[in-house]
Amino acid sequence: PARGLDAAELTQLLRIHSLELVMEFTKETFDQIFGAKIPHHMLLFLNKSSSAQLALQDGFRAAADTFRGKVLFVVVDVAGFGAAVLSFFGMTPADAPTLRLVKMEDNRKYQMDQDDFSDVAIRTFIQAVLDGKVKPRLLSAEPPEDWDTRPVKVLVGKTFEQVAFDETKNVFVKFYAPWCSHCQEMAAAWEELAERYKDREDIVIAELDATANELENITIHGFPTLHYFPAGPGRKMVEYKSTRDVETFSKFLENGGTLPEEPSAVSEDPPRARDPAGQGDGSCGM
Repeated sequence: PARGLDAAELTQLLRIHSLELVMEFTKETFDQIFGAKIPHHMLLFLNKSSSAQLALQDGFRAAADTFRGKVLFVVVDVAGFGAAVLSFFGMTPADAPTLRLVKMEDNRKYQMDQDDFSDVAIRTFIQAVLDGKVKPRLLSAEPPEDWDTRPVKVLVGKTFEQVAFDETKNVFVKFYAPWCSHCQEMAAAWEELAERYKDREDIVIAELDATANELENITIHGFPTLHYFPAGPGRKMVEYKSTRDVETFSKFLENGGTLPEEPSAVSEDPPRARDPAGQGDGSCGM
């Protein structure tokens, strides 16, 4: 006999069918869209003041029913409420009309080689993404001309691989967001660390703005995130999770990407509550 739906499945089914087949991204629908727990979002960016762009909704809507529950179709007005999310996609209003598919689990973004707004093309593209046949389109800023002249090397998406996985270097990278207060608080310590090691040929201290650059195999969930890439083959990566101060950073580097074991001291003070990142210094969410 067929198995009935459990409570969670029934709740999700009701949630899906409470949504419009195609949602418009507005202040009023924001919570519904992000609370839908639908794993992929297909976005049509357009300028609603253009009748020609508004007409593109027909093909978009025609493709939507095929993927109900798997892909949420959303129209984003680049001249309205949707303007606020354009930087997340590395876009400007002039890029409309255009399509993007987002995998919500890791914020990976997928784009057609050339936008085609017909329902057949949209369905074909989405199915190819779901089948793993399309690579994500990764954001990358342009590297500054002086990226490697200062003690802290400035990495971007397109230069990250060649620096972080250089087999002759031990590379310590800070992934940050410009608006993150915890990143700002540790900036001086990171600069001091880089100054300390600027003459060491085998050690590179670097930073990458993770709001403007994306990497294929590394997903950043909070800021700052610190990763150490040791020299040698194998593309190894170690996440640093200890105190964010120069002396502890230095011990970590001198010990080859680990912190030396220290005897535990008996303390009369109650233990401090751990921060969400487990780092003791706090972190900013995405």
